[in-house]
Amino acid sequence: MAQTDSGTTLDQRTEPRLDDGDHERLAHYVPKAEIVRSAVTGEPVTALCGKRWVPTRDPERFPVCPECKAIFEAARSLEG
Repeated sequence: MAQTDSGTTLDQRTEPRLDDGDHERLAHYVPKAEIVRSAVTGEPVTALCGKRWVPTRDPERFPVCPECKAIFEAARSLEG
């Protein structure tokens, strides 16, 4: 919170928004259960990289998000 000259406290928060950018150009890693839930409810999913959106396109047509891939591979290497 920031103080203004009048002594009033200004509450500055950013509202979480669905991103209309990269998810259109990249395929992201999301747990299958979230994909199914989203298909049924229409609620957004969260990819490993933190991207939030409602999936509507075939992910196989796009390159894999490098951040999601790195996170997935790091987690997989910890399991083995």
